[in-house]
Amino acid sequence: MTYDLFLGDRMYSSWSLRGWLSCAAFNLPVRTNFVGLYSGTMAADLAPLAPARLVPVLRTPDGCVIGESLAIAETLAERHPEAGLWPDTPAQRATARWLCAEMVAGFAALRGDCPMQFQRIYKDFSPSDAVRADLNRIEVLWAHGRAISGADEGWLFGRYSLADVFYTPVAARIIGYDLPVGAGARAYCQALLNTDPVREWRQMAQEVTYDPEPYPQDLPSEAWPIG
Repeated sequence: MTYDLFLGDRMYSSWSLRGWLSCAAFNLPVRTNFVGLYSGTMAADLAPLAPARLVPVLRTPDGCVIGESLAIAETLAERHPEAGLWPDTPAQRATARWLCAEMVAGFAALRGDCPMQFQRIYKDFSPSDAVRADLNRIEVLWAHGRAISGADEGWLFGRYSLADVFYTPVAARIIGYDLPVGAGARAYCQALLNTDPVREWRQMAQEVTYDPEPYPQDLPSEAWPIG
């Protein structure tokens, strides 16, 4: 029983990363298919999956098509309760869903000003007040998750869950643009980016190059270490 997962790109597509981690991080069988996110063919590539029009898109072994990352995550959690995609207790699950939903709907400044990328770590990026407000809110939500779970460090709810999946691209933005967050938040970001599935994703991201790059920044930078 293998899922088909349709993705856009590994280097820049944060939503593709969330969809893939929702399968790969929990050892669910998945076959990846890439569409033309930057080549202009995405609409045609996704036409057989209509009305889906954005990545990621999941097709179940029985042919059901699901769009939107949170719907994909909920479907996988429902179909694979043994995999433990959500935390253990009702309060933790409710809080994790809240954190994921706010991530999906919010943080427009962070997402707009700091596109996810695994090519470089930029230096001297100056975050706007709106980006700083997003970062502050993210730290508040992470602290609330830890207050509910009792986890002082490591994963937000004690063991790895969809909450950690959904904030992994946020961590990539924080590290990739060297954004100002507290020491605990930065350590959590580093942990998210150093799981085996994310390291694998980051390494595979280097296999495709773009000229010109989709989101160039005229800033000093250093290469993002792969290991």
